[in-house]
Amino acid sequence: MLEALISGLGLIFQWHVLAYFALGCVIGILMGAIPGMGGAIGLVLLLPFTFSMEPVAAFALLLASWASTSTSGAITSVLLGIPATAASQATVLDGYPMAKRGESARALGAAFTSSAIGGVCGAIALGVSLPLILPVILAFESPETFMLGVLGLTMVGSLSGRSIVKGIAAAMFGLLLAMVGFPESQAIPRYTFNTLYLLDQLPLIPVLLGLFAIPEIMELAIKNVSIARTGETRDTRHGLMIGVRDALKHWGLVLRCSVIGAYVGMLPGLGASIVGWVTYGHAMQGAKDQSEFGQGDIRGVLAPEAANNALRGGAMIPTVTMGIPGSVGTAVLMGALIMLGLRPGPSMLDSELPMTFSFVWMIAFASVISTVILLGTVKQVAKVALLPGHMLVPGVLLFVYMGAWLGGSSMGDWVSCTFFGVVGFFMKRGGWPRPPIILALVLGSILEGSFQISTRVHQGVGWLNRPIVILLIIIIVVTLFFAARGIAKQKMLGKTARGEATERNPAISLLFSVTLFILFIWAGVTSLMWPPPVRQFPLIISIPGTVLSFMVVVQDLTLLLAAKKNTGMWRKTFREAFEDAWLAQALPFFGYLISILLLTMIVGQKLAMPLFICAYLLRWGHYQKRFAFSYALAGWAILVFFYGQVMGLLFHPSYLAIWLQSVLPAGTPDWLII
Repeated sequence: MLEALISGLGLIFQWHVLAYFALGCVIGILMGAIPGMGGAIGLVLLLPFTFSMEPVAAFALLLASWASTSTSGAITSVLLGIPATAASQATVLDGYPMAKRGESARALGAAFTSSAIGGVCGAIALGVSLPLILPVILAFESPETFMLGVLGLTMVGSLSGRSIVKGIAAAMFGLLLAMVGFPESQAIPRYTFNTLYLLDQLPLIPVLLGLFAIPEIMELAIKNVSIARTGETRDTRHGLMIGVRDALKHWGLVLRCSVIGAYVGMLPGLGASIVGWVTYGHAMQGAKDQSEFGQGDIRGVLAPEAANNALRGGAMIPTVTMGIPGSVGTAVLMGALIMLGLRPGPSMLDSELPMTFSFVWMIAFASVISTVILLGTVKQVAKVALLPGHMLVPGVLLFVYMGAWLGGSSMGDWVSCTFFGVVGFFMKRGGWPRPPIILALVLGSILEGSFQISTRVHQGVGWLNRPIVILLIIIIVVTLFFAARGIAKQKMLGKTARGEATERNPAISLLFSVTLFILFIWAGVTSLMWPPPVRQFPLIISIPGTVLSFMVVVQDLTLLLAAKKNTGMWRKTFREAFEDAWLAQALPFFGYLISILLLTMIVGQKLAMPLFICAYLLRWGHYQKRFAFSYALAGWAILVFFYGQVMGLLFHPSYLAIWLQSVLPAGTPDWLII
């Protein structure tokens, strides 16, 4: 074993391998920092370049890129409040409030350092567990997978905001969204409204970017403030070192979360979705003082970032040893293994053991090297937090919409992103947690499949007696108990909650809760016309969703009546709610977003986005024409050369494109505008 470990290290230390490794780290850092990209897209882009390469060099490029993206993903989570992936949501809860306080460098320093530790620990877990892990993975069958998913939803629902009922209701809403499209049991479409776009389920990235990115961008546009609300950062180099020391000070938490991340990451299809929330909950419940979580507690950054990097090593274990990829990224890596002549399975632990251990070294080194690179750039990156809001908005929106476009290259992706941007805005202003929706959307099909297999195999609910299932049920109950106790304790002490889902606007919340109540009833009634296997899980979601949303309706009505009692008249109550929700400023911004969609259908993205950038800067931002035109030109260049030529994306076939292709002479570079 030791000989194979040393041989694996020797495979890396070749000049050409090191060169590809460094290139992969740089590409991964860039991919991770762009909203909507992520590790899987980076792997897909790099895979064609590895066809003629030797296996060690090819995996040096691929694994370095894959491991580095999770490290640099903290940049958007901390600076913009936009999760780079679904696994990065937990980092937003405390990282973004720190950036608002002017502590972005500290948050990034802590995130990068804990990511490096987590990546090394994940690699160590991969190396140590390779010969032993098969029984552990096989112990998690459908019942355990289902209960672990429920634990993840419970964790995120109970830790988001001041109301557990709202958190669980939001999770039910996310599960309902996951029911859109064809179920696995029968070819009967559910909740598609007769549209082809929804037959293949709602895409994750447009929903994720809409719920999280657009509401934060709107706040910058409406208030015209920098991310650092004070207009200055309280730390640069000094703050960076404070963040590094924070990671070392809380070394026990970082190591525990790294181990949790590595071993939860081994669970195919599930680990990456819940690991950030499991470790965030671990950090919160293990803290004596929980009052700062969600308001900028450094432990809320350290825990999920350590776990997110550690799961890379854990996710490789079932991929390499059993040929079971747990995500799109590991599926691409398994495809690369087969393409390069390596076969996932027992042979990777026998004749190819040195190659397998080289993967361990690659993941560990990539985490450390990408961290060193990012720590050296924090001073410059943190300056983004000082830029005026109007300067950031159009550029970030360009990357948000193009990130949404990456999934399916469909106008439906932009419509989904915009629609859920509006939903996310009302949820944020009404005090509803958004993270449960994304996690539920990711886990929905997994939970449905695991539940149906469990009930069929065990002919009922006998699977609830399995030891691991009982343990997970106990953990769920304990999680809810401690979460409820923490919320009650804060209310007794009179502490004002801040952060995600802590806004108080009963009028806006009532509008959303009533909508959810009607939606759950409609979804349940509609499902009755389907066969039992198809309607089973939608009914399981709709019934508790209806009850929970009704409870929130009653709570909101009570708060609204109390607000009316204070103001003395309904008109004044609703006017104050309207002003508190910024609706007067939000409606014109929604108009700008709709104009992007309409312009794209007429003239295409390569002209619509620059036109939006120019119009926004001139009319809303009141910038000079020269600056607005230069900014728009830069946006056009990014669309044409990066997304068009480098990534090879197909753009929307607009009316202008169809007309120009019929009139332009052959050889004209029409790709510059269509």
